[in-house]
Parts: sequence; structure tokens; C-alpha cells
Amino acid sequence: MPAHTDTFTVRTRGKGTTEITREIAAIVARSGIRQGTVTVFVCHTSASLVIMENADPSARRDLERFFEQLVPEDTPWFSHTQEGPDDMPSHIRMALTRTSEVIPVMRGHMTLGTWQGIFLFEHRRYPHHREIAVSVVGEIDKTGAMSC
Repeated sequence: MPAHTDTFTVRTRGKGTTEITREIAAIVARSGIRQGTVTVFVCHTSASLVIMENADPSARRDLERFFEQLVPEDTPWFSHTQEGPDDMPSHIRMALTRTSEVIPVMRGHMTLGTWQGIFLFEHRRYPHHREIAVSVVGEIDKTGAMSC
């Protein structure tokens, strides 16, 4: 079964979500895969991936505020704080979300819903460079006919 892999780097601005849907869609298009799956993986332990609404940014801000309340930085009993007070909270936030997403590919495109986007969720306070690995696996339609 044909497979295509690629990586790209995202520079974050610190805590928050950064949409990466276009970058992944471009990799899917370059792969030539018409039907199959795309797996997206963030290669870090203090950032994660989420599929979230991409039309109204307030939904993502609410998600970010929720995680600030759920896992606050000032938790006094955290011992893993070598890299600062956001060190352990960022690892817990990552563990509560996901480091990978698998999305079906149909007719050469990801089958995301109308208002869905793929976002890198940065959990650290300061900007970082985050490596994203993408693997597209499936069938290549050599006849040019639409497949589903």
C-alpha cells in the first residue's frame, strides 16, 4: 500500500492554538493518495493536537481558559518544575489531549467537517518550534477516476 511521509515545523507564540490544517492538506495533496488515512503526530511532550472549531476563535480561547483552570501553573505539589512553573502543567495538558490524530482521506482530501480544523495546542508559556510528522497511507487512483 502506498505511503507518503513528511514533516514540518510550527513556530508557536506561546500558550494557545495554532491552526495547521493547510500544511497537512498540502502534504495530503502531494502524496497522491486518493483514499486512505492521514496520521498527524506532534513530536513533543508539552504540546498536543486537537481537532477544533476553526470558524469562531472564541471556542479555542474557551478551550485554552478551561485548561488554565483545569491544570493551573501554581499547583504547589508539582515536583517536575526544572524548566519553570509551566513545565509539569504542560505535560499534564498534553496527556489529557492527544499527540496524534488520524483523519480519513477521500477523493484526495481530508474528510474534516465544515467547521473543523487541526490545531497544534502549545502548552508552554514561551514560543517554541514544534515538529509535526505526517504519514498518508492509502490507495492511489491511477485511472484518474474519483474514488471513495
